[in-house]
Amino acid sequence: MLTRRHIRVKVMQSIYALIQSKDDSLQKQEKFLKVSIENTYTLYLLWLSLFVEIQKRAEEQISLSAKKYISDKKEEFPNPKKFVQNRLLLQIVENKKLEEEISHRKLDNWYLNEEYVKLIYKDIIESDVYNNYMSTPESDYAADKELILTLFKSIIAPNEKIYDYFEDDKLTWVDDIPIVNTFILKHLKKVKQVHPESYFLPSLLKDDEDMTYAMQLLSRTLLKNDALEKEIDGKTPNWDKDRIAGIDSILLKMAICELLHFPSIPERVTINEYLEIAKEYSTPKSSIFINGILDKLTKEYKSEGKLNKMGRGLL
Repeated sequence: MLTRRHIRVKVMQSIYALIQSKDDSLQKQEKFLKVSIENTYTLYLLWLSLFVEIQKRAEEQISLSAKKYISDKKEEFPNPKKFVQNRLLLQIVENKKLEEEISHRKLDNWYLNEEYVKLIYKDIIESDVYNNYMSTPESDYAADKELILTLFKSIIAPNEKIYDYFEDDKLTWVDDIPIVNTFILKHLKKVKQVHPESYFLPSLLKDDEDMTYAMQLLSRTLLKNDALEKEIDGKTPNWDKDRIAGIDSILLKMAICELLHFPSIPERVTINEYLEIAKEYSTPKSSIFINGILDKLTKEYKSEGKLNKMGRGLL
């Protein structure tokens, strides 16, 4: 789910948090980083649990409608239970492993904040895509999957109140939401009717090396801060140290740390990754500024024999 670029962003956020809080505790920042990474998976699980609650809400409404003497015309579909019997939706709802994981983590957010479930459900049943889907009595798995994908992409994920709720809950989720939403869409597009339950519980990281990389990048950048600052000094003749944007300074130190202390990561990968992060998180000219410094340093390190790269590279 998380790529090396996402991990770099989380390390950047951890260093930024340390600077803002003026707390130089490495142990505290390592804990912050681990929690931040783990919370990405929590966000993924919360989205899936929202699907579960929406399905339950739909079932409750069908039960209430059955007790009415006069039914609402909007509920007069050929098969009123078609949505609650959506095959992909049931794969999520009836997934015991997923249910156990959500229960184990005590993710009862929607139970405690059911107004969000009601809000999303209302938007769904008032949408054209839902009504078009419900207008026919039958569908196949492909049509069921297409409905859930469309609902998530056009109604659920873009909901501003849900976004605000996530932002208020965990500040780091602001950056995680696009990552997790994109992953969910890709993951659900690939799902098949016969997929095992474990499919809905993917690995957060590619392997244990990713977490090791995250912790080492954080600790080495922080512990070697003074040495990394000296590497930058002299490479910015037209820039006073105080004029360099805070994020730019952090990204430069992280990139230099990778160049010098992570031999298995090719220098071109390092430079490209930090330029892309700078474009997204810093000033409009940051990527040009960072590229110029890293280009100078890379040439200098090569001529001095400091750039000892090996292996296939950790992409």
